[in-house]
Amino acid sequence: MGKQFSEISPELQSFIKDQNIFFVGTAAQDGRVNISPKGYNILRILSPTKLVWLNLTGSGNETAAHLLQHNRMTIMFCAFEGKPMILRLYGHAKIFHERDTEFHKYIELFEKNTGSRQVIELNIDLVQTSCGYSVPFLDYREERSMLNAWSEKQGKDRIKNYWQEKNTKSIDGFGTGI
Repeated sequence: MGKQFSEISPELQSFIKDQNIFFVGTAAQDGRVNISPKGYNILRILSPTKLVWLNLTGSGNETAAHLLQHNRMTIMFCAFEGKPMILRLYGHAKIFHERDTEFHKYIELFEKNTGSRQVIELNIDLVQTSCGYSVPFLDYREERSMLNAWSEKQGKDRIKNYWQEKNTKSIDGFGTGI
């Protein structure tokens, strides 16, 4: 049932592009494990072993804090429509902020978004598929517009103030690099 690969095949790349949501898992050496759902069109496959995704402003910043302590990351996709499958991408990630050259290189891959907080690069060392037989069918209707509308209303300066108030520490007290 489950299979392991060293890279994302063209068929798996197509599967990824068809998904409307993915989940990011990270953990520091100590403290809580974090799993974050990600919507919108914020993931780009750069090669069979590398991708980047845009981390938007949110109520927390656990992924950033964890990556500064331990750079391992898992991204999971699961088919809610069509043929069942779960796809996990395991690897090591780097996080880039506006102050980093790489951020400006990668940000051009995405639509302009006032809430753009970081860009995360994942270097993949293991690709694993599994059956997904227990994943329910769910119908996709549309993206929620609230986060982007909120970010636009705030504007970049107020977003940066929000980061200072809400996004500089993880729930375990680890710094996020902001």
